[in-house]
Amino acid sequence: MTDHPRIAKPRIVVTAKLLDSVEARMAELFDVRFNPDDHAFSRDELAEAMADCDVLVPTVSDRIDADLLKGAPDRLKMIANFGAGVDHIDLAAAQARRITVTNTPGVFTEDTADMTLALILSVPRRLNEGEKLVRSGAWNGWRPSGMLGHRVGGKTLGIIGFGRIGEAVARRARAFGLNILYNKRRRLPPMLEEELGVTYEPDLDRLVARSDIVSLHAPLTEETRGLIDAGRLSAMKPNAYLINTSRGELVDENALIEALETGRIGGAGLDVYTHEPAVDGRLLALDNVVLLPHLGSATFEGREASGERVIANIRIWADGHRPPDQVLTGLA
Repeated sequence: MTDHPRIAKPRIVVTAKLLDSVEARMAELFDVRFNPDDHAFSRDELAEAMADCDVLVPTVSDRIDADLLKGAPDRLKMIANFGAGVDHIDLAAAQARRITVTNTPGVFTEDTADMTLALILSVPRRLNEGEKLVRSGAWNGWRPSGMLGHRVGGKTLGIIGFGRIGEAVARRARAFGLNILYNKRRRLPPMLEEELGVTYEPDLDRLVARSDIVSLHAPLTEETRGLIDAGRLSAMKPNAYLINTSRGELVDENALIEALETGRIGGAGLDVYTHEPAVDGRLLALDNVVLLPHLGSATFEGREASGERVIANIRIWADGHRPPDQVLTGLA
């Protein structure tokens, strides 16, 4: 039994350059329009794309709000997002327009966890400062008091948001001798807590105050926007570090910059920003923060797997069936 009429060869618009192998497969299966120069779609270009396709394939960089969806013609029936997060899509507006929305969950879990661990190690040990020192030619050799950082082993890691990525980070962190606290809405079963070596902390403020390193892995919602604000930053230990590989909007960026500038916290490792790709110039001027260009999912393997999931979702939907990674059904 099908959910909607079959579409033999749907018209697809892809807003960003994907791997050649993924694009080649899409070209075989669909009537597709690519973005060969990989420029960021303007709002007008998004509207034009939505008017000319059955399926839009956006990424996290594309803001698809209610006004855009309201103006889309009835032809647009599916948004097959490249990536797990869908906070850049107004889901309520998509539902009202009976547009099916899918994502690609799970494919970037290990990659993002690896990047998180890299930041957890690099910020306390000042790896970015050391690398810059060597490149500058100003390094004068090893000294007992030179470039001192903080040991990671034995410290307490507080993980906020304990889904797939948070759990993968915990598994890695345990191998580095970190004590792990976690916070999520529903506590894990005791057997799983024991297996992962984690301790549940239901009080977010207490987790922040107890942790030497705080790592963010919560989805972006109205409840989590600005989750780490001036109050929580002031509650952190003076030598604590904040790691964010989730969404920039989880953090009050102005409050974080003030905490970093004044030495209120030890440092930060950021892969995401409030207004990316724009990065606040005050962050660029700081030595106690590692800044990455949203690299959490940037592996050949992960990007190929995500592309294949997009293709699978579209194919199954075009055949008239429920796609496996459906976030919203256009028929609900």
